[in-house]
Formats: sequence, C-alpha cells, structure tokens
Amino acid sequence: MNCPFCGYNDSKVIDSRDVNDGIRRRRQCLRCDLRFTTYERMERASLLVIKKDGRHEEFNREKLLAGVRKACDKRPLPSGTVNHLVDEIEAELYQVGHAEVPSSQIGDLVMLKLRKTDHIAYIRFASVYREFEDITTLKEEVDDLADRTPLPPTDQLPLFRQDDMSSKAKSPRRPRR
Repeated sequence: MNCPFCGYNDSKVIDSRDVNDGIRRRRQCLRCDLRFTTYERMERASLLVIKKDGRHEEFNREKLLAGVRKACDKRPLPSGTVNHLVDEIEAELYQVGHAEVPSSQIGDLVMLKLRKTDHIAYIRFASVYREFEDITTLKEEVDDLADRTPLPPTDQLPLFRQDDMSSKAKSPRRPRR
C-alpha cells in the first residue's frame, strides 16, 4: 500500500476493524509517519443473470434496488428496510453458488420478501413482474393475497378496511351508469 502523502510503498497496520462488508485498517507510513485509512472489501465472483429472452447480463445490485424502491415508494416502512431486503436477496443469490441465475428466480425472491414485508409493495411489484394483462388478473392476485393473509403484519396498514369488506359482502355491487 503506497502512502497517499509521500508515495512510500511500505506501511504498518495500527488497527483493524470489521465494518459492514469489509475491513477497515488504520495504517502508518514507515517513512513520513503520517496515518491513513484503507478499506478492504471482498470481491465476489461475478453473477450473470439470464433474461427472459435468453440474453446474459451482469447482476446489477443497483437495478434490483431501484425496482424494490419503486415498489416500496411512499409506504410506511422503517428506514433501511429496502436496503436490508436487497442485501438478503443478493446474499441468497450468491449462496446458491451458480455463476448464472435466471431473472425469474430473482423476481420470485423479491416477491417472496415483499409479500412478507408489505402487501401493497408486493402488489405493485407483482403487477410489473407478472405483467398483468387486465384488471381481473390483478384482482385474482389481490384476492389470493387477502385469502392467504387475513391479518396484515402489525406495523403495516391493512390491504382493505375491515368495514369495507363486510359491507361489500352484504350488498351486491350496482353497475355504473
């Protein structure tokens, strides 16, 4: 490691600490005695995503993060939830140990995580990912979600208000004119 001050190529490590995704090292130059900090991060093996049309593309964390952020936009989620969710998805993809992963597997992982995190974000993501053709398909997905998860997580707003559900069940829907 070259000293950023004098350019000398030898230094000693004074302190090492684990940080989020790597190691922080405090170093001291053996020539000028000035101190500087370096960060070491493990470089993961590259991961290729196999797109629907058969193309191969380098895995892009930022692209995944943007898609999940868009689905979670304006939702009452604690700060850091989206980043944590993407971290989990990325870790699972690398743990599989394959150099290539189909985009459908990534989409399914996102859907699974969002379904547990926020129902509205899940429906938003599903509507784009599954390319719903019409309102009927979207309604079926919402109905399936409502049937499988009768109570939302305590920190999440309900998908439907309870009084709306009971009133719709009692009165038939009138056609619009």
